[in-house]
Amino acid sequence: MSSSIRTLARRAALVAATGAAALVLAACGGDGADRPAGGAGHGDAGSHAPAGSPSPAGAHNPQDVAFAQGMIPHHRQALEMARLAADRASSGTVKDLARRIEKAQDPEIRTMSGWLKTWGEKVPEGTGAGGMDHSASGHSGMPGMMGGEDMAALEKLTGKAFDVQFLTMMVEHHEGAVEMAGTEQKKGRHTAAKAMADDIVTAQNAEISEMNKLLGKSESKS
Repeated sequence: MSSSIRTLARRAALVAATGAAALVLAACGGDGADRPAGGAGHGDAGSHAPAGSPSPAGAHNPQDVAFAQGMIPHHRQALEMARLAADRASSGTVKDLARRIEKAQDPEIRTMSGWLKTWGEKVPEGTGAGGMDHSASGHSGMPGMMGGEDMAALEKLTGKAFDVQFLTMMVEHHEGAVEMAGTEQKKGRHTAAKAMADDIVTAQNAEISEMNKLLGKSESKS
């Protein structure tokens, strides 16, 4: 009989523990249920908690805001450079690379702009192609950002000279983006922003390797 009593007692304890776990999971699941899909509201008391603290997927911190506000103009300048390649580059490989850069970064600009609007933060001004060279000086402190003179000089080049300068500038530009994304990986909190940072590091490091190889070929033939 004592063995049966002990068995019943263990079962009762297991049921109680399971019920408690279910309540904990329900509470955790309800924590972010009312948050917008794109991120926490600007007035969310927990939206600026320190990096590394437990958080629902939509919560963000100041680093996430800085990442989006910095990467948007950074991407816009990359798009301006890429669009110049269409009628200035002589290499089909360079033109293809430029199209891939535009295809990847244009949607990321729209996504980051959406986050900032959801968070109640300012979206950086600028329209991308044709206007970035005039506002680049305002973002010159960002890693890899080109100055207005650099952009104006690139715009004047054509053929192989354009190819070499485009690749040289874009390598530096990509390295800056990877550095910025690395900071987001370490200090950011917003799940989607950190995932984008991961994508930027992976994709742009691969493109840096590709461009360095192209530069090596160009330099060996010069």
